Amino acid sequence: MDANPPIEILLVEDNSGDIRLTLEAFKDAELPNHVSVVRDGEEALAFLRKEGPHACAPRPDLVLLDLNMPKKDGREVLRDVKTDPDLKIIPIIVLTTSVAPTDIVNSYDLHANCYIQKPAGFDEFIDLIRTLENLWFGVVQLPPGAKEATA
Repeated sequence: MDANPPIEILLVEDNSGDIRLTLEAFKDAELPNHVSVVRDGEEALAFLRKEGPHACAPRPDLVLLDLNMPKKDGREVLRDVKTDPDLKIIPIIVLTTSVAPTDIVNSYDLHANCYIQKPAGFDEFIDLIRTLENLWFGVVQLPPGAKEATA
């Protein structure tokens, strides 16, 4: 058994097909990981703040955030997380179908760490997840202790 704990990923996505695809892609990832899924922005914030049924939720190393969701959309989640002193250090990748310039600019204005259009095909999606895994957990230097920033 590997001594390193699995990478904690929070997927914020309301589309069942995209959820299945993402989970399948991470199942085949090289690094051990655990993906938690929430289906709307309100639940995402409750998860990140460890509220209600998410009181024991793991602190994610990375958030994959869709923009167009019910209740609270991804833009609102991004704004709330990046203005929260306890959460703002968590990297957020916007993973969405939108390529609208206003969505891209808004996301970066709200301090998204990355903006990626969801690929249409399964193979392309698998390639994207492998690229994300290699970049974010193999190349990028994440802040030390980011998971422990809040207790």
